[in-house]
Amino acid sequence: MFDKFKNEGGEMVKENVNPEESVESDSTIESASEIGIGELMGKRAKLEEAIDYVGLMIKNLKDKRTLLEKDIEEESVDIKNLKEKLQKVSEYIDEENRGIHELTKKRQQVENEADEVGSIINTLREKLSGVDKVIDDEGNRVKRIKESRESLTD
Repeated sequence: MFDKFKNEGGEMVKENVNPEESVESDSTIESASEIGIGELMGKRAKLEEAIDYVGLMIKNLKDKRTLLEKDIEEESVDIKNLKEKLQKVSEYIDEENRGIHELTKKRQQVENEADEVGSIINTLREKLSGVDKVIDDEGNRVKRIKESRESLTD
């Protein structure tokens, strides 16, 4: 009977109507306009458009959330890898510190031994000086003895 019920104003419009039905249709259109079906249909169409738009927004939000989840997971993996690398660097630093501590101990031991050797050298030098003095003294005595003999024999 009616192919289309509304126009842009939201009022009922009849199309493709038989002339016999026109009297009956006119009264139906008037009663439909009176109860606001045209406006209701317009509102329903707008609501459907709004629902479609909201659905599109939800889809976009889901896509964004999925991308964020993916980005967060990638960052999480990168941070875990970085943390592992930093842990290895920390272990290396600890190992180097232990090595440096051991080298410091060894150096200290070598310094102590060097001090001992220096002390021994000084002691031996003093002893050698004492021996040298004794030798010089004895040499001087022998020289005096020779001189006194020579003076007696002359």
